[in-house]
Amino acid sequence: MRESNEEIRYILKFYYKKGKNATQAAKKICDVYGPSAVSVRVAQIWFKRFQSGNFDVKDARRSGRPITDKMDAIFEKVEQDRHISSYDVAEELGIDHKTVLTHLKNTGYTKKLDIWVPHELTERNLMNRVLICESLLRRNETEPFLKKLITGDEKWITYDKNVRKRSWSKAGQASQTVAKPVITRNKVMLRVWWDWKGIIHYELLPPGRTIDSELYCEQLMRLKQEVARKRPELINRRGVVFHHDNARPHTSLATRQKLRELGWEVLMHPPYSPDLAPSDFHLFRSLQNSFGSVRLTSREDCQNQLSRYFDQKPQNFYSNGIMSLPTRWQKVIEQNGTYIL
Repeated sequence: MRESNEEIRYILKFYYKKGKNATQAAKKICDVYGPSAVSVRVAQIWFKRFQSGNFDVKDARRSGRPITDKMDAIFEKVEQDRHISSYDVAEELGIDHKTVLTHLKNTGYTKKLDIWVPHELTERNLMNRVLICESLLRRNETEPFLKKLITGDEKWITYDKNVRKRSWSKAGQASQTVAKPVITRNKVMLRVWWDWKGIIHYELLPPGRTIDSELYCEQLMRLKQEVARKRPELINRRGVVFHHDNARPHTSLATRQKLRELGWEVLMHPPYSPDLAPSDFHLFRSLQNSFGSVRLTSREDCQNQLSRYFDQKPQNFYSNGIMSLPTRWQKVIEQNGTYIL
């Protein structure tokens, strides 16, 4: 006789308390009760529920007739299609809509907006991310290098050029009228390099200028001067481990030659991986939050706000951003290359 779903859940709870993981528990149950007794995915759902402190595995009851014992079927439907509506689940399983909502709520499911990711990663992308993260993690364990790391990236800073002005008027006199300008957003490109101690060098590009390999090589020479001035230990003894993403100006022949001339080692970085670039996941995220509450009306405002922001940040802010990399590499490995949110 086939075990009921409720009895299977009791066995899952037993294995959870014995310290087994969901995959091990599902295998042991299927070895005894047959391959269709419980899926690994359902076992994972119940283990997640146990981890939250909810060990209730009984089928709920209501007056008049037994409530459905299709809890596992509900979870299967949701895991197969995370966008499915609770109404569709109820209709497909022939059960009450409120029952579906109750089971999902009790198990910790809520409807959330999807999160945009930078790129739809292919199998090759996923594999590259895992392999590179494994390599970096092993290297840092045997030869810690994060205190030699200099990382850099670019970001657009936007500001509003058009603002309303106040004009003098006598009591009872109407305000002066001015034609409303076309709403425009001006922007200036920030280029910044930093390490675990703080900002080493940053520049705001001239209006209308974008970064190409020629300009980038010029910036690297200016960066070299600042590294020699602010981090002489990297020039004299330890050497620079340089990190940037795979944007075209960074990977051009001219740039690669310039970095070889500087004697800087370029750290591996998997394509389409802003979640592994400290500027993206740490510095720029904080910078954006800071600028969100400030009204900038000119390039000079942007310059002043950047100076205040960089000066006010404590050293441990920068250290936390760089030193979090091994944890992020490990998460990418554990998640088989998917993005860290």
